[in-house]
Amino acid sequence: MFGKKGIVLDPDLLERAKQAAAKAGYASVDEYVAHVVESALNQGDDTGSATADAEDIKKKLEGLGYIS
Repeated sequence: MFGKKGIVLDPDLLERAKQAAAKAGYASVDEYVAHVVESALNQGDDTGSATADAEDIKKKLEGLGYIS
């Protein structure tokens, strides 16, 4: 799944990934790791998140009484 070169994980991290994959019902640790990496990459691709962040900050500042 990761190609010919593969990805090297620390043995402890690999064991945790194997346990998490089994617990979540994935067919393999490769499938689980691919899903986790894809999810992490998609979080960084959120468009419009700066606007949402600005709105959240504005609401927090209003709640603290710094702006009205």
